[in-house]
Amino acid sequence: MLLAGTAAADDSKIVIGGALSLTGVQASLDTPGYKGAQVAVKYLNDNSGILGKQVEFINIDGKSDPVTVGNVAVELIGKGAQVIVAPCDFDFGSPASREAQNAGLVGISLCASDPLYSSWSLGDKQFTLSMWNTTMGAVAADYAAKERGWKTAYVVTDQYIAYTKSLSKYFVEQFKKEGGEIILEDTYTNGDNNFSAQLARLKALGKEPDVIFVSSYGTDIAVIVRALREVGYDAPILGGDVYDDPALHEALGEKMGNNIYFVTHTWAGEGASDDMKKFQALYKDMFEAEPDTAFVATGWDTIMMIAQAAKAAGSVEGSALAKGIEDQQFKLLTGDLDYGTADEGHVPNKAAALVELQGGKPRFLGWRKPESLPAP
Repeated sequence: MLLAGTAAADDSKIVIGGALSLTGVQASLDTPGYKGAQVAVKYLNDNSGILGKQVEFINIDGKSDPVTVGNVAVELIGKGAQVIVAPCDFDFGSPASREAQNAGLVGISLCASDPLYSSWSLGDKQFTLSMWNTTMGAVAADYAAKERGWKTAYVVTDQYIAYTKSLSKYFVEQFKKEGGEIILEDTYTNGDNNFSAQLARLKALGKEPDVIFVSSYGTDIAVIVRALREVGYDAPILGGDVYDDPALHEALGEKMGNNIYFVTHTWAGEGASDDMKKFQALYKDMFEAEPDTAFVATGWDTIMMIAQAAKAAGSVEGSALAKGIEDQQFKLLTGDLDYGTADEGHVPNKAAALVELQGGKPRFLGWRKPESLPAP
């Protein structure tokens, strides 16, 4: 029985719907993933498609607006989409996954990392390709405390979205567990473009931290980093995957883009894996440019994961495909991935890539997988 307003599936093709944001603050994360997904769809269609059928990927701009994203998902389902690809964040992406769940379809976020992006909160057919912030925060904390021996930290948390808040939460929890001391936890409001009050509070402590953890979003990261550096705080700065943005690296430049470390999804630069090099060649053939951020790989991996799970399940029907995703182990550009069951939240068990920024240029430090994780 079809839901009202839902088109019958075209048996001659597999339709994947995307509600990815190509404009607005979310575009710097979703647009690269969208391009990576396009490369994957072309590759599949050149190699028998999915289940012997050609793949059509329809994306409608979610415009970095949760309401629009939800409405887009409804529209895509009405157009016959059999799987929904959601934006790279819980706040922006969850409306699409909720609509997918309501329609009995699998929904997958490109790279939402807050543990709220789980089957616990969104339903038994919903997944995210990303590691959770439990892993992202723990990798950053372990690197600081265990690998570098940094004992004190100043933490700045942008109050913008669930991602920025939970990333700091898990960093703090893991850093304390490893014996570190948080000398100050401070907040920032995205869009303020003024970090003077935070600097005053930090200066009033009368001591400098060994490391600074900044969980922010978009262009505000550069604002905060510049503010710290301009008044002489030269301690290493740690952050999450949103630092994996060539526009940010360019904005900081050779002078400010130093002693910065971030946890992200993969590595596509010098020394990249052979599989990554093959993807890069396909990407360059399509877009006549090299991929310049890890987020392009999230789109490729999402589509290729759907293809592998569909082959195992023999179907893209919601329940069958969800079980196929749960039962499979995936070797992806963003690392090996094994999901927990729906009862376990569809926890994405995977490693993270650690990258440093020196002279405004990123350098790969390797893959990291913590021995223990904070509870989500």
